[in-house]
Amino acid sequence: MTIPLHRFHIPVMGLAFTVDTPIKVARFGISSVMSIIEDRLLETMRQYYYGQLDEPYEPISDREDDYRARRVTDYLNLVNRIVQDQVGKLKNAAFEAGSELVRYFDMLPDDSFLKSRYRHMLQLEPSAEKRDLQTWLRQQIRPGSIDVNIMTKVDKNNVDPSGVVLENGSDALTALRGYANSTLTDSSVIFSAGLNPRLFNYLESLPAFEATGLGAFPKKVVIKVSDYRSALIQGKYLAKKGIWVSEFRIESGLNCGGHAFVTDGFLLGPILDEFSAKKAELTDALFSLYTQALRQKGKPAFDEPHPIRITVQGGIGTQAEAELLHRLYGVDSTGWGTPFLLVPEATTVDEPTLHKLCQAHETDVVLSKASPLGVRFYYLRGTSSEQEKLARIHRGKPGSPCTEKHLITNTEFTGLPICTASREYQKQKLAQLATLDLSPAEYGKQRTEVLEKECLCVGLSNSVTHVYNVSFVKKRSSVTICPGPNIAYFSKVVSLQTMTDHIYGRTDLISHPDRPHMFLNELTQYLSYLDEQQKDLRPEDTKRVAYCREFAKNLAGGIAYYRRLTDEIPAGPDREAFAHGLADAQERLAGLTIL
Repeated sequence: MTIPLHRFHIPVMGLAFTVDTPIKVARFGISSVMSIIEDRLLETMRQYYYGQLDEPYEPISDREDDYRARRVTDYLNLVNRIVQDQVGKLKNAAFEAGSELVRYFDMLPDDSFLKSRYRHMLQLEPSAEKRDLQTWLRQQIRPGSIDVNIMTKVDKNNVDPSGVVLENGSDALTALRGYANSTLTDSSVIFSAGLNPRLFNYLESLPAFEATGLGAFPKKVVIKVSDYRSALIQGKYLAKKGIWVSEFRIESGLNCGGHAFVTDGFLLGPILDEFSAKKAELTDALFSLYTQALRQKGKPAFDEPHPIRITVQGGIGTQAEAELLHRLYGVDSTGWGTPFLLVPEATTVDEPTLHKLCQAHETDVVLSKASPLGVRFYYLRGTSSEQEKLARIHRGKPGSPCTEKHLITNTEFTGLPICTASREYQKQKLAQLATLDLSPAEYGKQRTEVLEKECLCVGLSNSVTHVYNVSFVKKRSSVTICPGPNIAYFSKVVSLQTMTDHIYGRTDLISHPDRPHMFLNELTQYLSYLDEQQKDLRPEDTKRVAYCREFAKNLAGGIAYYRRLTDEIPAGPDREAFAHGLADAQERLAGLTIL
């Protein structure tokens, strides 16, 4: 199992924001994740990068067989080839000030063995020893992992020209097949948004995910989870099929960007503590089922479990926070998403949206109901996409044209699923509301929820149209962006090296002197969420009352856990602020009236 050079990774963000991040950062040993569900976006990127390479671009038409999987495969092969070429050039570069070779080593963590050898080389006078050490350093260069994300809930069926559902032709399955057929190695697919039996079952038919040795896989499986129970359930499901989960990527339920999968009041610290305490137990449980499955398939089993990595992401903003996670919970890597939206060398964000991100305050990032999936969605207010949505509502034509159809799930008015952000759905839903005998307040509430839905397929892809001057969907150019609350504390565009220096504590980019600790920030989000849930709560709604009570109980347990954790915070202002923040949270929780 290859040990990453860096202690952080760049998670998937939106559809376009990290769609070509490996081309920008992998050669420096930094791992990152691309979404591969939006095949039209990948086709757009194929055309752009073939042009950059001055190579012929051969379109893969949506009228061709298995076109979605083929688009995924070819784009990933293209990215892999570009990165390998970059690494080859890097190995032949000179150790000169400002060169990419120097940047490669300068960005490494200061306590890495490779960094120490590099520093020793710099101190040597010109000699055979120095030349030999430079040769050795070049040989150690390797790229970061080129990983992909599949959101398991985005899995609509696709049909052939006669309307027959294609076998293994759904969105998620074709994306997975495209990835499996690619030339990527030492790479992972990250499954997010929960267990999808059809998708997980399909893994069994793909040899790319079978182990070739202890800890060695052509392609690895990573599951993004919000808690230990979810990891155990999904890990066991796959282990019974002879599929090993090489990493559980824990994401904060509410202190993250994009879709937020809220826990029942369980906070990140206690969740990480449970993973740390039960990692051996988890490994043994999965290994037993995995071994049994391999033997049933007539395949050779292993004498010991493959390694399992535990990583975490969501709201991390300082070197001290990252080090606490490594030291206290033994995590293998920390994910830094939202801050990298301000790094054009790493992500693809258009200039107007970059400006809005730099200016964003706490109140500008909302936990919206904009996603057609019905999952809460962190959303930056004031984007061009929101302005376009409001303009359509003002003209009396709410809803978006539905060109991509990845989020079509609603059959309330139609035989075939449609998207709740579409013009077709919103027109019919608003007409229905007008016929119901609703109070003005209830009508206004339901109308607002209908109109809040927004086209994410296009909005989260459109930054490429501005950054690279390419066409994605004709006459659609507005951008949606989905940072986490952490964006409020970063306020300027910086270089890749500067952000890396911030992550490793070599500089400080936090623009807000009173930024709360990541654990406190998440706790605040959960208190606000509980406050929202318990408003208008009635005694007869027994299920909601019980839910809110259990939620509050879990939050109280989390606060108690953090009180015991306070001494782990370095003595001084940070520890004092942490203790004060917990006291304020305790008081706020006590003030929430739950029947």
